[in-house]
Amino acid sequence: MSQLDVAALVRDPLTRVVVTCGSGGVGKTTTAAAMALIGAQAGRRTVVLTIDPARRLAQSMGLTELDNTPREVHGVGDGQLFAMMLDMKRTFDDVVLENSTPDRAEQIFSNPFYQSLSSSFAGTQEYMAMEKLGQLVAQNEWDLIVVDTPPSRSALDFLDAPNRLSRFLDGRMIKLLTAPAKAGGKAYLKVVTVSVGMMARVFTKVIGNDLLNDLSTFVSALESMFGGFRERAQQTYELLKQPGTAFVVVAAPEPDALREASYFVARLSEESMPLAGVIVNRTRVTSPVTGAKALTAARADAAADALAEKAGDAAPAVDLALAALRVHSEVAGAAEHDARMTKRFSSAHPAVPLVAVPALAADVHDLAGLATIGELLGA
Repeated sequence: MSQLDVAALVRDPLTRVVVTCGSGGVGKTTTAAAMALIGAQAGRRTVVLTIDPARRLAQSMGLTELDNTPREVHGVGDGQLFAMMLDMKRTFDDVVLENSTPDRAEQIFSNPFYQSLSSSFAGTQEYMAMEKLGQLVAQNEWDLIVVDTPPSRSALDFLDAPNRLSRFLDGRMIKLLTAPAKAGGKAYLKVVTVSVGMMARVFTKVIGNDLLNDLSTFVSALESMFGGFRERAQQTYELLKQPGTAFVVVAAPEPDALREASYFVARLSEESMPLAGVIVNRTRVTSPVTGAKALTAARADAAADALAEKAGDAAPAVDLALAALRVHSEVAGAAEHDARMTKRFSSAHPAVPLVAVPALAADVHDLAGLATIGELLGA
């Protein structure tokens, strides 16, 4: 098993983008923040972007809130650290404003289909994450960008954004809706009816003529922007494959989390994405005394305690030692489980660098805690 040195990765001036992936509940957001802090402490101008709506990142950095604008985190040393959280709708609004006239933008913003698409439509978050990452890179003011993706397998959905967008724009329904939009009124309905027959009649009956007109108007208004959407998404996708980008998979030493990690490793390999390695987070550790030895010692002490009790001798010290050994046996057993799970994953992926990060006694709530995580991430 080769060792992953996360600290060296984010300090390397050639590393510009780090994307974290992983299932929920494995400490991915905290890990991303700790990596960003390492980069800032090394003198790099760093920004961490979270797509997870949880507030843990802001709290650990001493910020009251995060939004679509980078907010500076103070007290990080020689460099500069900024944090932000993806605002899907605002990012979409910015794209519209950048690629249309004020009148056309106002028309799009007031359209009910846009209002729904920009805030809750499936897949919009991943596409806007791609947009925001592309914007941060294009600004050319960051030495290091750390992206904290959503939990679960949807974390890699943004890799599919360019292809999904292309399929959407090239789809028959989009062409159908765009072509007759300029005709309007009855001509519009006639073209739809001729084109899709019974399906269109049922569709019109269900959602109504006004809603169909709203949809047609929305698609027509966005038509001139589609090329720019597709081009920027593809550029960012290609950027993710280039030297200077690194993917880090975060997992926990549990079967479900490690299965998800295996999925990420396989998917990134299929996409030819640069995988830096895997972090097995929150592993439990103990002293060199194994759980089996501790249990044997506990049983021996229990036998000695029983003999002492028969002889009429009180043995409170023995009772205390027995309880301590039993606790140690449980902790050692958990540590052996984590080590075994980590070794099994490493054996299945021998070419993937890995680092196991010990669990802390308490949750991370401040920069000092993030700094401690950062120290543990260094191989």
